[in-house]
Amino acid sequence: MRLLPILAFALLAGCASSPPRHAAATKAVPQKTDTAKAGAGNHGLGAIEASGSGREVVMYALGLLDVGYQFGGKNPEAGLDCSGMVSFIYRNALGMDIRGSAADLAKRGRAVAASDIQAGDLVFFNTLGRSFSHVGIYIGDQKFIHAPSSHGKIRIESMNNSYFASRFQLAKSLL
Repeated sequence: MRLLPILAFALLAGCASSPPRHAAATKAVPQKTDTAKAGAGNHGLGAIEASGSGREVVMYALGLLDVGYQFGGKNPEAGLDCSGMVSFIYRNALGMDIRGSAADLAKRGRAVAASDIQAGDLVFFNTLGRSFSHVGIYIGDQKFIHAPSSHGKIRIESMNNSYFASRFQLAKSLL
């Protein structure tokens, strides 16, 4: 039950968030009536805002920061890979049962223009020389959370990072 204290910390850390490291152009998620700000320690989350189902997805995702990577991993105790992380978050945050590889997940939902990505949407990248080989969850403020194989832990990245910006392929909404 290591996840419960982490999730509680993520919920409370919104009051103690630090400003973003980079002042790059950012896209704020439009506010709705049920809006909450998310932040977690020194991950550079600043003013990430999300509402509704997107808020639930983001808050659950933040609770998984620093969980170890495991190829084929489907739960935090054993480790998660990118698609396992997405499946785990959507199942636990929203009760949605989505399974499969990143390429399988890319076949679901509705396509979203890069300028219209909302918190909770899936973002897909070509990181292995084939389409949709990596997936993450957009959390707002031009950032996404993912389970990379390098450095071995779930972490937050900027969509403006040159590596990911050049490999971005598609955004999809399941919400």
